[in-house]
Amino acid sequence: MTSPPATPPLDPAATPPLDPAPGPRLDPAALRYDERGLVPVIVQDVASGAVLMLAWADRRAVELTLATGEAHFFSRSRQALWRKGATSGNTLSVVEAVADCDGDALLLRALPAGPACHRGTRSCFEPNPAALELGWLAGVVAARRGADPGQSYTARLLSAGLERVAQKVGEEAVETVVAALAAASRPDRRAELVGESCDLLYHLLVLLLASDVPPAELAAELVRRHFGAAAGGRAPDTPGEPHGSGPGVPAGGSGA
Repeated sequence: MTSPPATPPLDPAATPPLDPAPGPRLDPAALRYDERGLVPVIVQDVASGAVLMLAWADRRAVELTLATGEAHFFSRSRQALWRKGATSGNTLSVVEAVADCDGDALLLRALPAGPACHRGTRSCFEPNPAALELGWLAGVVAARRGADPGQSYTARLLSAGLERVAQKVGEEAVETVVAALAAASRPDRRAELVGESCDLLYHLLVLLLASDVPPAELAAELVRRHFGAAAGGRAPDTPGEPHGSGPGVPAGGSGA
C-alpha cells in the first residue's frame, strides 16, 4: 500500500507546548500566602495529567519559577529556597502557572525531566494510572483554527472542510493498523506504531473540533460507560466498546 505523504501532527506555530493561558499573567504579589509567607503548590504532568507532587513556595520561589521557567520551591525543613532537580537533574519545566479561585494555592503544569519523587518514582502519589492527557493538544488545535492556512497545517486542514478531515482520520487509522501489524513481528518498528498513533490522535482531535464536539464529551461518555450510575449516568458498558454493545448488550440497547 502506498502511504500518503506524512503530515506532522503539530505545526511549528504550536511551539511552545502550550499556548499562554487566557487571562492576565500570574502576579506573585497577588497570591494569598499563609502566616509563614508560603503557598501550597501542586505540580501536574502536562503529558500524562498525573499529579506529580505537592510542595511549598514563598513569593521569591514563585517569582523565580515564572522568570526561569523551572520550578522553584521553599523547603520548610531546611528553611531555604530550592530549585527542583538542582542536584538530581530531575527538573520541572513549567508550561503554565495558575492560581486557584481563592488565590491561596498554585498549580504548576510542567514537563518533568525525570522522576518527581525523591524515592525515584514518577510521582509522589503511586500507584497512579494517569498516562495520557490530550487536553493540552486539543487546546493547541483549537488555537490554530484561526491561524493562517499558509502557515499552519491545522488551519489548512480545517479550511479544507469536514469531509477532508474525516478522510485524513481514515487514512491515519489504516496506517496505524498497518504499523501495529508490522510491529508485532518486527519489534524494531515499534516507533512507527507510536508515531502513527500520535498522528491518528491528532487528526481525531481536529475532526472533533471540526464537528464542534469538545473532548470533554468523550471523557464524560467514557466515565459513564465505566462508572455508570456512580457518575450520574446509566449502568456502565465496557470502556472502549462501541456504544451500547458491551457484553450482553444488543446494538442500540442500554448498558448491562
